[in-house]
Amino acid sequence: MTATDTGSRRGFDIAGAVLGALTLALATYALTEARTAGPVVLAAAAGSVAAGAAFVLVERRSSDPMMPLSIFSSRQFTAINVITLCAYAGLGGFFFLTALQLQIVAGYSALAAGAAMLPSTVLMLLFSSRSGMLAQRLGPRIPLTVGPLVCGAGMLMTARVGTHASYLSDVLPALLVMGTGMVVMVAPLTVTLLASVQAADAGLASGVNNAAARAAGLVSVAALPLLVGMGPDAYRSPASFDAAFGRAMPLCAGLLAIGAAVALTLPRRTAGTAHPRHGRAHGWPMEPPLVSRFAHHQALD
Repeated sequence: MTATDTGSRRGFDIAGAVLGALTLALATYALTEARTAGPVVLAAAAGSVAAGAAFVLVERRSSDPMMPLSIFSSRQFTAINVITLCAYAGLGGFFFLTALQLQIVAGYSALAAGAAMLPSTVLMLLFSSRSGMLAQRLGPRIPLTVGPLVCGAGMLMTARVGTHASYLSDVLPALLVMGTGMVVMVAPLTVTLLASVQAADAGLASGVNNAAARAAGLVSVAALPLLVGMGPDAYRSPASFDAAFGRAMPLCAGLLAIGAAVALTLPRRTAGTAHPRHGRAHGWPMEPPLVSRFAHHQALD
């Protein structure tokens, strides 16, 4: 896609927006209510598939698409979005279930559980911009391989968070490892995404990537309890929830490991090419102010 193509779009793709939202809504309902296996659930699952197929068809044929499929012609852009799907699915499941684990099993209040998760966020706020600038020198492959693996290690460390867990010795170390992995991963993910498209398409690329991240978290939260056998009674039984949580964390870590494997397909560095409009290289390296701005934006998300 060229900058001219992107800049010429002026309309609002109502059909694409409706079909995209409908796909996610039906899929989430089907996953959440899958245990009943009733006709409504089956209809929702089938409707989600149909709406998703219709969305792709509409976007392909529309003269003014919400998500031009041609943007995925960039192999690097596609790889970054696959990594995003895997990473945010794992992270979404982790933060959702860990907050509940702290309350149901470890006996924290809702406020204390939320406060207990803050170290990861603090690390992101303090160090994400520096991570983005470091990634300029290393290229995308190393941070996007190492970061997800470190996050996965932090998830596996939460196996120690049980009934009599100590915050300082059991909870905090896992969250610090998780936060370190997120610092290493998130800013380079954003920078590499922006480097994979023309400058005029940066807004579109960011929107697609943010939609992928949110959709991954939504589907993960709906699907994980089903996959690990976490029924309604588990939320009232510390022992049952703890057992299901122990099965869920390796799955979340596995998703991050898949993302790391995809990152190995990325180039060590993206060769810069002169951008006709701005007269500078488009790719690695990018200017520090741009890195800092998008790194902090992603961290605050």
